[in-house]
Amino acid sequence: MDLKLEFIVLPVSDVDRARSFYEAAGFRLDVDQTFSEDYRLVHLTPPGSECSIMFGKGLTSAAPGSAQGLYLVVDDIEKARAELVGRGVEVSEIFHDGGGLLHHGHDADGVVHRGQGQERLAGPHPDRASYASYVTFRDPDGNGWGLQEVKQRAPGR
Repeated sequence: MDLKLEFIVLPVSDVDRARSFYEAAGFRLDVDQTFSEDYRLVHLTPPGSECSIMFGKGLTSAAPGSAQGLYLVVDDIEKARAELVGRGVEVSEIFHDGGGLLHHGHDADGVVHRGQGQERLAGPHPDRASYASYVTFRDPDGNGWGLQEVKQRAPGR
């Protein structure tokens, strides 16, 4: 059985502001439809992704900004960061933890890559190892995103 993740619902407080942010970040607008005064659906897709995001009015009871640890995988962390900055997105500096795939802690940014007690190290991983270099950003509500550089996927991925 194939189980493909199709979309993630993001809790936002201002639908138009969120739409503007994600479009500015390069996400493709797929749908923006108002069904009633209490129900609006906005559906966007990150470039190259098969999984989309949805937000709107009447979609979720989750608190705006409560979605954390959302990852976008890129093959060049420096280029991806520069593009987001060029699009006006406030993005962290590039960092690494030296361990990558084997670490599963959480940090204050909601990033799920680090082991407990590890500090972020400035810059990309020295060997540019897959799953080891990151940047983070937040949407206007505080939903937390990470970009993770993957040059070669782990077996079975």
